[in-house]
Amino acid sequence: MITTIEACRPWGAELCDLHLADGRITAVSAHTGASVTREGVLDGRGRLVLPSFTDAHCHLDSTRVGLPFRSHTGGPGVWQMMLNDRAHWRDAEVSLTQRTTDLLGRMIAHGTTRVRSFAQVDVDCRLERLEAVLAAKDTHRLRADVEVVAFPQAGLLREEGSVQVLEDALRAGAQVVGGIDPCSLDRDPARHLDIVFDLAERYQVPVDIHLHEPGDLGRFSASLVIERTEALGMQGRVLISHAYGLFDGGAETGRMIDDLAKADIALSTVAPGRAQPLPLPQLVAAGVRVGLGQDGQRDYWSPYGNGDMLDRAWQLAFTQGARADEWVEHCAAVATVGGRSIVDRNTPRLSSSADRPGVTVGDPADLVLIAGESVTSAVMDRPADRTVLRGGTVVADGLELR
Repeated sequence: MITTIEACRPWGAELCDLHLADGRITAVSAHTGASVTREGVLDGRGRLVLPSFTDAHCHLDSTRVGLPFRSHTGGPGVWQMMLNDRAHWRDAEVSLTQRTTDLLGRMIAHGTTRVRSFAQVDVDCRLERLEAVLAAKDTHRLRADVEVVAFPQAGLLREEGSVQVLEDALRAGAQVVGGIDPCSLDRDPARHLDIVFDLAERYQVPVDIHLHEPGDLGRFSASLVIERTEALGMQGRVLISHAYGLFDGGAETGRMIDDLAKADIALSTVAPGRAQPLPLPQLVAAGVRVGLGQDGQRDYWSPYGNGDMLDRAWQLAFTQGARADEWVEHCAAVATVGGRSIVDRNTPRLSSSADRPGVTVGDPADLVLIAGESVTSAVMDRPADRTVLRGGTVVADGLELR
């Protein structure tokens, strides 16, 4: 257990010492001289210290990271991609449990200690993929907090028995109920969302809706999510994932942001390259919580992803067109405390683009030390020199698990 991190720079500020106890930061003091080697002291070596990363949108059960490269075979659209995944995910070189466990370990080694992971549940895989995610969560329980979403990737109405499998997943240990494209996939948005929110109310769990639908169609689905959130008093417990179709300019963007803020519905993004980016400046100004995630990684949907949230922070900055330090650092803040405020309701949301919380007295000692001249340079260079702490204990160093 670490009691002091000497000679570190929180968010790139002046050199200081952080004092830790009971899994939290208890004091911050000026660094007065050379580091002293003694038990419980970690030499920060002048590195940056940030809150550890939170992956707010991950599919641990959808990965081939670490396995031989496989050419992409998916067809266009969510349904065709789902069928491609369904045809191949059982044929990997190693078991699904090993894949999910190895990926989570890689994410932790790179600095992530909080994860919201989806686990696909449908009439084909039933609870097999959920069980693999729960096994990975248990293996790394001392290194990371993992919140598991029961996710009906194939929809709820296209295949008989889907709703029962979704409920079975909540009984088996899933902590969040998911939904997906209620108009374009299931083509009955009211019924789809009534099922999801009914399960959320009965099992007292949050909701996370994948929403890829474009423009007015996506805004219509989002309006139904907002109505149900407010009617059930679920403010602060609902998230819309992706949501890139909601913000295509004009007056509708401002109205949608206001409605999301009023209902306290959070958003997560994976910083996609071809879609309209989320309007981060407007969202943070309105108080909408935004998290960042890596989605599925090098899987049967996409060849992208590597387990490194610092790399994904770079991608968010790039797709946002961020150049100034304030906005590049804001992308790092979204990748750390932004996501944490979604999966941990005790974490305050980012208050502005200049807000750099998570490394002051009272904050959890869930931290990552990273080499770099500044936070912006670290985002650009993604150095390997990292030390990861969870609750004041070193859980990874130099991209290797402890």
